[in-house]
Amino acid sequence: MRHNAEIAPPPKYTARLGDRSLFPHLAPLVFLNHAGISAPSQPVRQAVIAYLDDYAKHGSGAYPRWHAQRLRLREKLGRLVGASAADIGFVQSTTAGITALALCHPWREGDRIVLFTGEFPANVTPWLRAAEQFRLEPVFLPLDGFLSPDGDGLARLEAELLRGVGVVAVSAVQFQTGLRMPLAEIGALCRAHGAALAVDAVQACGAVPVDVHAAQIDYLACGSHKWLMGLEGCGFIYIRPERLAALRLTVAGWLSHEDAVSFLFEGPDRLRYDRPIRRRTDFVEGGNVNAGGLAGLEAALDLIVQIGVERIHEHANAFNDVLEPALVERGFKSLRAADPSRRSATLSALPPPDVAIPLLRAELDALGITCATPDGALRFSPHWPNALDEAEQVVYSLDEALTRVRSR
Repeated sequence: MRHNAEIAPPPKYTARLGDRSLFPHLAPLVFLNHAGISAPSQPVRQAVIAYLDDYAKHGSGAYPRWHAQRLRLREKLGRLVGASAADIGFVQSTTAGITALALCHPWREGDRIVLFTGEFPANVTPWLRAAEQFRLEPVFLPLDGFLSPDGDGLARLEAELLRGVGVVAVSAVQFQTGLRMPLAEIGALCRAHGAALAVDAVQACGAVPVDVHAAQIDYLACGSHKWLMGLEGCGFIYIRPERLAALRLTVAGWLSHEDAVSFLFEGPDRLRYDRPIRRRTDFVEGGNVNAGGLAGLEAALDLIVQIGVERIHEHANAFNDVLEPALVERGFKSLRAADPSRRSATLSALPPPDVAIPLLRAELDALGITCATPDGALRFSPHWPNALDEAEQVVYSLDEALTRVRSR
């Protein structure tokens, strides 16, 4: 590679539903924890190695090539959620993104924040910290009213909105149960009553369709290491352009300024501290980003886009359609929504009373079945590489694991 050459195009990989050949290093017999931390594919590994090799050879001279790669990724992430590239900013994680949004929203003392019981703490703690900092009133609503379209979840939410709300913070998909929230209906209510809608999308993006315009989402945050199948330590946020002008840009850093780097390249007397902070979502990129992680994220996203999120969602639910009745037959209580419109790609179930969930998970892991146990539920999260016939292996291994646990 010449010093000023473009990045060599990565090898062409083809993603196919139910084919894990792009994961040659993956050891478990059946890997079903994409809602936790996905295993990186060979294309992801190769993209990160290409990044490292370029910097190892050229040092800072590699920077322009990987800056261009991030511009390309920004466009792809925008298309994934129905936004433009200018509406996307890179962050370290979902938590970092939500924290930035919570600190920068133009709060007024006494504003109310609607949160939901059962949410993952990443979408609760930052808002509670903002509530303490800005003297806000957090309000928690239950999730049970959203299990079906005829539940009272939306009615309860509207009752709170009628009292005045600054922000409604909700996950697109609930981490424990896999409940897919009706974002379009929630967004319409928020818009009608003047509240901002903030969405934690880390349990959705990559396996569940998300459209920020259709759902009238104001803020969105998502990490890359779950359903997007990238690496830990990087992610992105979206901010609706109409919200930018009112934000308090309290998390800005040196790279958040307009014309931030000219003093490094254009001669003397260019160093200034009064350049305005950019009124674009990328103002959150106040310092250097996880460039290697973002290189891997593009490779992972390209595989997802090859297949299509809609097809991945259908594939995962076909897998869960096989597994769910087998769980119920063995005494588990399925937490999966009965209505297909409320289903994500996750299947969770509560174990029979005589089965200790930590022991069951340990036995499944020993048998080569990787899953998770959030808050006492047994959670399976299949993705595009999982073959449908793997569900039969899971059932076989589950029977063996139950026998081992009950014999202790």
